[in-house]
Amino acid sequence: MSEITTSRENGRKRPKGYIEDWTPTKRIRAELDDVERVLEEYRDHLPLTVRQVFYRLVATRDYEKTERAYSRLGEHLVSARRSRRIPFHAIRDDGVVTRAPSWYADPADFWDYVGGQARGYRRDRQAGQRQRIELWCEAAGMMPQLGRVADDFSVPVYSAGGFVSLSGVRQIVDRALTRTVPTMILHVGDLDPSGASIFDSLAADAAAFMDADAYVGTQRIVARRVALTPEQVAAHELPTAPPKASDSRSKRWRGGTCQLEALPPDLLATIVADAISSELDSERYRAEIEREVVDRRALLRALPAGEAA
Repeated sequence: MSEITTSRENGRKRPKGYIEDWTPTKRIRAELDDVERVLEEYRDHLPLTVRQVFYRLVATRDYEKTERAYSRLGEHLVSARRSRRIPFHAIRDDGVVTRAPSWYADPADFWDYVGGQARGYRRDRQAGQRQRIELWCEAAGMMPQLGRVADDFSVPVYSAGGFVSLSGVRQIVDRALTRTVPTMILHVGDLDPSGASIFDSLAADAAAFMDADAYVGTQRIVARRVALTPEQVAAHELPTAPPKASDSRSKRWRGGTCQLEALPPDLLATIVADAISSELDSERYRAEIEREVVDRRALLRALPAGEAA
């Protein structure tokens, strides 16, 4: 077991590696008991972001709804994971982007991989649809949850932690230009001046480029806000806060603000699935799933003897 080292950040010593002797106070132990109940309740939607856990505690455990309480919870969850009380895979608080090469140990390893791919074969379930759907999320940490929902429809998920860069907008346009049907962008993000502005800016900028570059009359970009909306906040009695005075966009904002993570994970999954379903031709979608079964059988028959098992 590696030795634990520490570094000093903001005048405080922070552990490196595992913590073997963490002894939380009675209050923190009670808090972590509540966290574990949240993680168990939403185990089908893991990993949760720290803010999603925070809002579940606010909604169900009368947890203090302040940035100080949120920051304190984040620190406790770091210690709980380092001390092995809470699994690392249950919480996501990173913005890591990964690029890794593929390789195989030997030919047998390769055929094992091919067999697994054949058994999990999926067709493009958006094939033949009247439009092509993309799902965009403001918070990168929520992409695994949204991906599990969107994957069933062959809908890719993208994230922009703030205003989408010019390169990011151009990538949307370039993808749309490879299609002869409209591109529908479904967006989920915070209900606040910045969140609304991010969505409006993304939609308007991409549409303007598309209007100039489209070479087929059916090529266009359409955007739809899926969450968070004022109606959803009211219907589910989500906690709100006044808009930040430091945000210049707040001057034109009406009503309170609310963060996407305030939605329970299962409810968010349902909202996203319903939004995608409403944009698809259900008969064509089911036809692609039926073709998957036929294709999968053919692929498994084509594998070398013993690899289809």
